[in-house]
Amino acid sequence: MSDKVKIGISIGDVNGIGLEVIIKSLADTRVLDYFTPIVYGHTKVASFHRKTLGINEFNFNVINQASQAHTKRANMINCWEEDVKIELGLANETGGKYAFLSLDRAVNDLITGQIDALVTAPINKHNIQSDQFSFPGHTEYIQDKAKGADSLMFLVSDDIRVGVVTGHVPVKEVPEKITKEAILSKLKLMHESLKLDFWIQKPKIAVLGLNPHAGDNGLIGNEENETIIPAIREANEKGIFAFGPYPADGFFANEAYKKFDAVLAMYHDQGLIPFKQISFHNGVNFTAGLPVVRTSPDHGTGYDIAGKNLASPASFLEAIFYAVNIVERRKEMAELTSNPLKITKLSRDRD
Repeated sequence: MSDKVKIGISIGDVNGIGLEVIIKSLADTRVLDYFTPIVYGHTKVASFHRKTLGINEFNFNVINQASQAHTKRANMINCWEEDVKIELGLANETGGKYAFLSLDRAVNDLITGQIDALVTAPINKHNIQSDQFSFPGHTEYIQDKAKGADSLMFLVSDDIRVGVVTGHVPVKEVPEKITKEAILSKLKLMHESLKLDFWIQKPKIAVLGLNPHAGDNGLIGNEENETIIPAIREANEKGIFAFGPYPADGFFANEAYKKFDAVLAMYHDQGLIPFKQISFHNGVNFTAGLPVVRTSPDHGTGYDIAGKNLASPASFLEAIFYAVNIVERRKEMAELTSNPLKITKLSRDRD
């Protein structure tokens, strides 16, 4: 039996660039030395994309379940029987329907331990909505399926790590969702993930303000004084090294983020715009705080370039290898926890 990590991959919107970046990521067989890929989709859909891209020397090994995966091949589980009409670049019901069928099968295998981690190709958050999927995005759906009380949208790269207190919510609803309890919950998840998933023993976290100039001592808003600062103080009392709040514009402009192990932003665009500016081609979206591991590239469906052989697999490959590394770190940490002598040796080695 192979000890290689089994990475499940959902294909996302069939009319987007999901299968393009998947095929490009797996076409170099050297990556198979590090993990066993299991793609959830259908070989006919994959063949359409492969032929469109002009990639001839690549095929999937078809299996019925994850346990049958060939450790030296790119494997695929067919998640439906019917033919699919692919219309590259179009956002339609077809794209949403089959994105969900792929995701649903993959998440079920993830929850039941048939795969070690899941890497999700981009979905269209509008056309995937149905009676079975009524969530703002992947993060909320997987949190619900994993029965997690909370999770953290954590954007990570070699240059910067950014999490958000509020994710996929309208901007007008952000202030009411910025509570001390919400900030503390995200800080705790971020702190624990940095220790468990990234092996940072004493992580330092920067916390951004909500208002311009972090409220300017109450002149431009009271959320900093009334909510964010008390949350930071309580986090420090709990042993979490949190600092701030910092004005978001100057914080990123003068590269202050380099002094911290991670940054907690108050809302989606406050954190993701600078993150993508800094790490667009190698950024990864990691759903932290859950017992399962899920990552994704930091780009969308790419309808505008679908089928044109222009999509870069760089971010998708980064998502795969982040998933592999996190799974391996969690396994090793579990072994260390069960053997105190190993922890002592690890501490000595680091010293």
